[in-house]
Amino acid sequence: MKDINRLKIVLVEKKKTGKWLAEQLGKDPSTVSKWCTNVSQPDLITLSKIAELLNIDRRDLINRSK
Repeated sequence: MKDINRLKIVLVEKKKTGKWLAEQLGKDPSTVSKWCTNVSQPDLITLSKIAELLNIDRRDLINRSK
């Protein structure tokens, strides 16, 4: 599976955990874990909420395609 998002990297950079993010979003930690490992992807609304919580541009959460 191709790495689509950079969520795991950004969480480390921001010194936050997947558990913290799950609590902020009201999601199950296993769901956030799947996003971090690129097994599944958050929808665009959730991606925008994540960017807001981490105080970054949502484009910073997505790997650029070549």
